[in-house]
Amino acid sequence: MKQIFAKTSIAVAALVMMATTGCEPTKKLNNTQKGAGIGAAAGGVLGGVIGNNVGNKNNTILGAVLGAAVGGVVGGVIGNKMDRQAEAIKEEIPGAEVQRVGEGINVTFSENNPDGSKMGVFFNTGQFNISANSKIALDKLVKVFNMYPETNILIEGHTDDVGSDGSNMTLSQKRAGAVGSYLKEAGINSNRLTVKWYGETQPKVANTNDAGRAENRRVEFGITANEKMKADAAKEAQNN
Repeated sequence: MKQIFAKTSIAVAALVMMATTGCEPTKKLNNTQKGAGIGAAAGGVLGGVIGNNVGNKNNTILGAVLGAAVGGVVGGVIGNKMDRQAEAIKEEIPGAEVQRVGEGINVTFSENNPDGSKMGVFFNTGQFNISANSKIALDKLVKVFNMYPETNILIEGHTDDVGSDGSNMTLSQKRAGAVGSYLKEAGINSNRLTVKWYGETQPKVANTNDAGRAENRRVEFGITANEKMKADAAKEAQNN
């Protein structure tokens, strides 16, 4: 994927320039309009890249987030809201890897926080119970999810390569389900949640040592706008 993105970088840059200058070079754009132009141009190219490579084993979160995009000025408004939510997650969980993708957010976790303490949603080999450290991270996510209730949350379960393909697929289902149940018990509306699982097919890093396998025993999150946020963004865009 890195090679594919590198090959499209010049095209993205050109489209961004076109989107931000347009046919009226003397017209001054506000931040939402600029963001919409950049999002429509770059998002369109990247969306096409993802769409043309749906067989890539690491594309499910990115594909889901990009697939939920609205685009245009409305997409720019949504992007601004997602910027704020992404920053809130970074502040609450310094160890989280928070990636803004199109009009959504992808949240994954490193094995350790910068201070060396473990913080994330990880599992012991063969286990799917929510550990004490995972509860800390999930509670912080719940706090942010409650601050931004107009979002949908995709939960993906993953395993390392220890065990058979079939058992790992079942285990990843249990891991994603355990996280989904935890969020629901913490007050997150079940209508916001979608749970999927992929066994050992989407390793974050190589399964060549204990540290790598530990990082692959994980749950990832994709955050996208729900219909209310999209409708509100459309109204806001009309008023700008």
